Amino acid sequence: MTLLQSAATRSDDAGGTAPSAAAPPPTPHHNHPTVDQGRTVPVNLRQSGPTPMELLISTRIRKSPYWHLSVAAGAWRAEVYNRVYHPRGYLSMEEGGPLAEHRSVVEDVTLWNVAVERQIQVKGPDAEDFVNYVITRQAKKITPMHARYVILCNEAGGILNDPVLLRLSEEEFWFSVSDSDLLLWLQGVNVGKGYDVRIQEIDVCPVQIQGPRSTALMRDLVGPVVDDIPNYGLAAAEVAGLPVIVSQTGFTGERGYEIYLYDATLHAEEMWEAVLAAGKAHHLRVIAPAHPRRVQAGILSWGQDMDAETSPLQTNLAYQVPRMKEEDYVGKKALEAQRAQLEAGEAPFTQMLVGMRLGGRPITDYAPDFWLVSTTEDDDPVGYLTSPWYSPELGTNIALGYVPVGNSQVGTRLRVWLPEEYAETPGEPVDAEVVEVPFRPSVNPNTREVLKDEGREFL
Repeated sequence: MTLLQSAATRSDDAGGTAPSAAAPPPTPHHNHPTVDQGRTVPVNLRQSGPTPMELLISTRIRKSPYWHLSVAAGAWRAEVYNRVYHPRGYLSMEEGGPLAEHRSVVEDVTLWNVAVERQIQVKGPDAEDFVNYVITRQAKKITPMHARYVILCNEAGGILNDPVLLRLSEEEFWFSVSDSDLLLWLQGVNVGKGYDVRIQEIDVCPVQIQGPRSTALMRDLVGPVVDDIPNYGLAAAEVAGLPVIVSQTGFTGERGYEIYLYDATLHAEEMWEAVLAAGKAHHLRVIAPAHPRRVQAGILSWGQDMDAETSPLQTNLAYQVPRMKEEDYVGKKALEAQRAQLEAGEAPFTQMLVGMRLGGRPITDYAPDFWLVSTTEDDDPVGYLTSPWYSPELGTNIALGYVPVGNSQVGTRLRVWLPEEYAETPGEPVDAEVVEVPFRPSVNPNTREVLKDEGREFL
């Protein structure tokens, strides 16, 4: 019996007469896989498949200021992210779906509604010291009007959030947060620490402008100031007469920018329409976040590739744990102990996040389950995929996923149990191999890529 048994077979197995004493023991029910995840709350690895379901729109979850504009632009499906409705598809599957949207990212320019990236402002005389205490990197090295990708950990070294951190001035930072309740954490930390800061969510909502034509579009939109914005740099500008902060950042590995609109609840329409108008000359398309491209760049998605039970040292984020930061920060003791174990040859966790190339038919849509991974010797699952996609540029399926530490070396051969629509042979696994991440170079390389190319460590 194969790993992905049919429902009919399972039903037959469950009924009627008991097996005779001579019958072989039943195959384990792999819809309850026992992968050693090393977690307090394991990831749900049941293979339940697509679940047709209508998304209820109600006042319990917020609509961002750009929500109605996304709907008008053709958004047909959504998720909830930071308790805000988040558009996740514009082109229908008949029109090519996410991979057609991906083409616009790598060939032209795109507009994304990412207002779900809530902005948490930390402002006051102790802002630098407070931020330095809650992030693993050195906040004091971030000069005003610059940004950095950072992580925040709990005391066990688990990743609570991986925002882009913007420094507006000596005494003001914005955490542009991923999908977790960072506001509550930051406010809770300061209840005990008492730094002289104000911590609050502000009415600033970003959009992303991503793709090779993004600089040309932005030049038309905000003027020549865009030419002076370095990678992870910031600039104050105006769009349609409205004050904004522009950063050269994004979620793709392509050249791109984010526009942070002040008082977005009041002015969303004016800015959105101005971007659309400027984009006409550049073949602009409104799309959802381009996950096929971010996977190629090795960019992680919180809640999918990592969460509060995973360490940066097991998720390809070791460069975020500096050796030379003398000041204390939340999680420092645990992370330094983990690194010491790793360097002594003793892995402090059972699974590592790796990149994989895998066979099968092209994976053209979001995976509804964490598809299972086995070794080449045994059908029993030992790991799972977190972010699988087809890469048109590489001509193969690629994925991020967790595998046992002993199977995490580049070149390791594995097998992946894809659902029937993507499997080469229904019910049979496809071949996979652990490969280097990122899968292909980024136009705007992140710190990890730069350090790797230069053969240096993050200090």
